[in-house]
Amino acid sequence: MYPFKYQKAATVRGAVSLLGKAEDPKLLAGGHTLIPTMKQRLASPKTLIDLSGAGLSGIEQKGRSIVIGAMTTHAEVANSPIVQQAIPALARLAAHIGDPHVRHRGTIGGSVANNDPAADYPAALMALGATVHTSKRKIPAEEFFAGMFSTALDEDEVVTKIAFPVPGKAGYVKFPNPASRYAIVGVFVAKKGGSVRVAVTGAGSNGVFRHTAMEEALARRFNPKSLEGVTTPAEDLNGDIHASAEYRAHLVGVIAKRAVAAALG
Repeated sequence: MYPFKYQKAATVRGAVSLLGKAEDPKLLAGGHTLIPTMKQRLASPKTLIDLSGAGLSGIEQKGRSIVIGAMTTHAEVANSPIVQQAIPALARLAAHIGDPHVRHRGTIGGSVANNDPAADYPAALMALGATVHTSKRKIPAEEFFAGMFSTALDEDEVVTKIAFPVPGKAGYVKFPNPASRYAIVGVFVAKKGGSVRVAVTGAGSNGVFRHTAMEEALARRFNPKSLEGVTTPAEDLNGDIHASAEYRAHLVGVIAKRAVAAALG
């Protein structure tokens, strides 16, 4: 690890100010991606700006949306009675991220801002039609994720909270890596009225994506059997030592049916 300066922001405005003044700054949320990459000398920011004191944690229901502060940990999302009641699929998703150490330190905002192609939350944001609130603006999930490890965030922009519309039905299932528990393939399905959204994580070569063919099939009839015969082109998927693109294409179909079954309870 290379030397760096550490600064702790007391407010969001303070964090934005530090981003503009500090030399080669990086925001520090839970640190589960940033710190390991710094240890391996794959990242070498000159300044770390800690957001833990900026008042960005908390969960509340506002109308028909669940609003979660960016520094809220995975464990807090998983154990929240508000989330468990309104969007149980989101609570279950958070409960199966990594191990207890990761869940009690990692944050929803850090995960979303990092946009790891195998992360769980991006699928939830895409399927539920969430909105990312920042220090500057509100960004629909559809516009926020811009490719692998890439988002619409500006360099001086801080994620402050995420608003999730409450669906009628929702389910999330993943095929996890047995060691790290990240999603080799994960599918989040959400139904609200006559609209159905299906988001896939862990499989796409450009990160999370919506599966429009599955959405059309499920809009006609929200049942796992509706997905029979719906395929996923392997050429659009990622292949690595854990699973080939062809195997991931097969898994998307299997996992999607399980996610629909989970949504139906």
